[in-house]
Amino acid sequence: MTLLVDTHSHTVASTHAYSTVQEYVVQAKLKGMQMFSLTEHGPTMPDSPHPWHFGNRHVLPRVVDGIAILRAIEANIMPADGGHDIPNGLHPFLDFAIASFHEPVFAPASKAQNTKAMIATIETGDIQIIGHPGNPNFPIDIAEVVRAAKDNNVVLEVNNSSFKGSRSGSGPHCKKVLEITDQLDWKLVFSSDAHVAYDVGNDALSMACANEVGFPMHRIVNRDAHSFTTFLAQHNKPVAVELKDWLKAL
Repeated sequence: MTLLVDTHSHTVASTHAYSTVQEYVVQAKLKGMQMFSLTEHGPTMPDSPHPWHFGNRHVLPRVVDGIAILRAIEANIMPADGGHDIPNGLHPFLDFAIASFHEPVFAPASKAQNTKAMIATIETGDIQIIGHPGNPNFPIDIAEVVRAAKDNNVVLEVNNSSFKGSRSGSGPHCKKVLEITDQLDWKLVFSSDAHVAYDVGNDALSMACANEVGFPMHRIVNRDAHSFTTFLAQHNKPVAVELKDWLKAL
């Protein structure tokens, strides 16, 4: 199965990434995708864009050459007890939010502390996706996190980049995320975490792991644009309405 929506990518607005929005559109089109998401880092990361960057993304067309563009953020889970760094006034400008542990913001802590912080972030109601929870530098009680995510209609991410060395040693932990999420009858999102346009939509390693454990494909919320915008509508995000004509034409 090839996913048609990528929920996690970084452009040159994050200075450790290498592609423009238009370059992402070109690659998404070449790969037969429907939609991708711009998810630059939240403001406490050293190379994050100014908050005005997020507020001004209304200048971007919703659809370019048939490819829909979502406006999101990869926020930071904050020390020591969780929460996130999304400025209060920014929420109306976001189609959704990812929250992740990042070492420059949150120093790796104990399994109990990491779990507490992640669950507290889920419970804010401001986050729809937990980014790369398989990072071995931040051990968590996966079952407790999945239960909290299910209670709050939040999904954990299976991050393809984690299998390629971005967070060395993540593979076995990502497999456990898949297995435990399946056991607890919950949903996931798969993403590339692309930092260059050529990688957009790349889910090959994540999908191989999902196939190995037999994770049901119908419980991947970003398998296509309809499924992902339906998920966002459950969080009262208006993007599904804004894209309704485009969605009908798919």
